[in-house]
Amino acid sequence: MKQPATKTEMNFLNMSPEEDNSSSNSTEYTFQDSTKKVPLDSQCSDIDAESQKFLPEHNLGKKKYETEYHQGNASFGMSVFNLGNAIMGSGILGLSYAMANTGIALFVILLMAVAIFSLYSVHLLLKTANEGGALVYEQLGYKAFGLPGKLAASFSITMQNIGAMSSYLYIVKYELPIVIQAFLGTSNGEWYTNGDYLVLIVTLAIILPLSLLRNLGYLGYTSGFSLLCMVFFLIVVIIKKFQIPCPLDISNFNESLSKGLNMTLHHPNISEDNSEDHCTPKYFVFNSQTVYAVPILSFAFVCHPAILPMYEELKDRSRRKMQGVANVSFLAMFIMYLLAALFGYLTFNVHVEPELLHTYSKIFKFDVVLLIVRLAVLTAVTLTVPVVLFPIRTSINQHVSSSKEFSWIRHTVITVVLLAGTNALVIFVPTIRDIFGFIGASAAAMLIFILPSAFYIKLVKKEPMKSMQKIGATAFLLCGLVVMVGSMTLIMMDWLQNTTASPEAPANGH
Repeated sequence: MKQPATKTEMNFLNMSPEEDNSSSNSTEYTFQDSTKKVPLDSQCSDIDAESQKFLPEHNLGKKKYETEYHQGNASFGMSVFNLGNAIMGSGILGLSYAMANTGIALFVILLMAVAIFSLYSVHLLLKTANEGGALVYEQLGYKAFGLPGKLAASFSITMQNIGAMSSYLYIVKYELPIVIQAFLGTSNGEWYTNGDYLVLIVTLAIILPLSLLRNLGYLGYTSGFSLLCMVFFLIVVIIKKFQIPCPLDISNFNESLSKGLNMTLHHPNISEDNSEDHCTPKYFVFNSQTVYAVPILSFAFVCHPAILPMYEELKDRSRRKMQGVANVSFLAMFIMYLLAALFGYLTFNVHVEPELLHTYSKIFKFDVVLLIVRLAVLTAVTLTVPVVLFPIRTSINQHVSSSKEFSWIRHTVITVVLLAGTNALVIFVPTIRDIFGFIGASAAAMLIFILPSAFYIKLVKKEPMKSMQKIGATAFLLCGLVVMVGSMTLIMMDWLQNTTASPEAPANGH
């Protein structure tokens, strides 16, 4: 009955809301948007609450916009691909490190738990959007809790995107010097092989000019290229597992570490004794770095700000169909994440670094396949930074300026400040692990656990608080609070412990 209902609505795009009652979905939306690139400027689509007039449908309490119905044109397969792009990111590079500090069995348990929780939060978001009548994350926050709710959603999305930008620039910091050294055949500490300088150069020469453009829609295609790069990366990780012997040459490995690109690592479970025990996979591991596992996994699975815009663009959309899109996308990403983490861990075991691709430079000084992977990943992440920056700037614009008129001065200042702050994070925060950990424990926990369940509890009125659905959402909210507070506390304790470490283990201590 869903498809005929949608076709009926397509035949009468301009009919009045009183006539439009043919849909059998729990809610059909009409959403005004000036552009097809919803994920890039979805924050621009905020509709004032006063302009949203809802009409109840008989005794079901359904809500509809009193505007033209917007029919999406994205097929099921294309929506799966787009959502996979939204899920997949630099987080895949940190999963082997998480497995090394949890063990295979515990990692698989945590990975499944985070994936299931993320899917459940997608279910809550879709149902809340149906009942609340909004297809923008911030707008749901406004409907649920007013301005504080909108600010909470906007702040969480901004933090998450800043974390994503930082992780991309970390890849530039780690990988570009290796590429330059491979081409020039030099590693004598020249300034142009310093990752900090290269991040600044790439930002000023490439990222800043692209970020200053008013319309970044064409850069959205880099998300597909980025996904292909990560698939290629996964294939290479699997192949290299059978090319790298174990045990590793620990003396050469440590010498390479000491000459690393401003990157000092500390692994409490590594000893100078290069025994066969280091080649035996561990199934359960607990150490000071284990606390980063859940935040890293949460960071890797966050895609929730993109769920509602993609739902709005889904052809013949229904909540069940969009949930199916999410199920397929999350399953595909789960398999990719598991394979990348497993084969990366089995290759390096306790020697794996927070950024897996960088670890290979300790074994292969020059490898054509790895060089191609690095170039592809570097190109993808460099072009993706402006795309990620765009919605942050749009959101900030809406909060700092009451005028909707475009201002080049405001546009430029916000862009420069955001890029300067992100570069400062990349230069002064020791490793990408800290970004994964902090953002995963704060913004990712808010977007996956806390906000979807809070919006659901507040906006879905037809279910009483004593119903199983509301009890489940409340438990999910409490679980999110425990994850966020617990992870942040443990991470802060680890940072404090590192700052008070001995001179042999300096303050960056990672």
